[in-house]
Amino acid sequence: MDWLKRLHATSIVAAPQFDTGDEIRVWFKILERGKERLGQFEGIVIRCRGAGPSKTFTVRRVTYGEGVERVFPLDAKVVSRIEVLRRGRVKRSRLYFLRTAVGKRRIAQAEPTTQAAAATPQGTAAATEPSARPTPGA
Repeated sequence: MDWLKRLHATSIVAAPQFDTGDEIRVWFKILERGKERLGQFEGIVIRCRGAGPSKTFTVRRVTYGEGVERVFPLDAKVVSRIEVLRRGRVKRSRLYFLRTAVGKRRIAQAEPTTQAAAATPQGTAAATEPSARPTPGA
């Protein structure tokens, strides 16, 4: 078993921390006619499973009205890098409902943890904008 850990420990990509519901971009190597190029697959993570060398994640995107899913092993040499584009806040570990209800459900965006967002009071934005309601009797 030690040889298996040594074998997989060398090929694990330094992946950022991501979870189900996040929108990510996966850069992977494509071998064509003896040449190697990088392709990208961008979508929502609908599943993460496994641990250690057998960890995989499934990414889903909709292209030309057709849903496309791809399963990536986290420690594969084919995966070059992973970028987290947007964090999603979900209550489930498997987002299979996105397969059938394409446009009906949205994934809420996780709260940004920036100091600028926390520093601005919420009441100042409402006080500066004019009211859209008509005045009574007008």
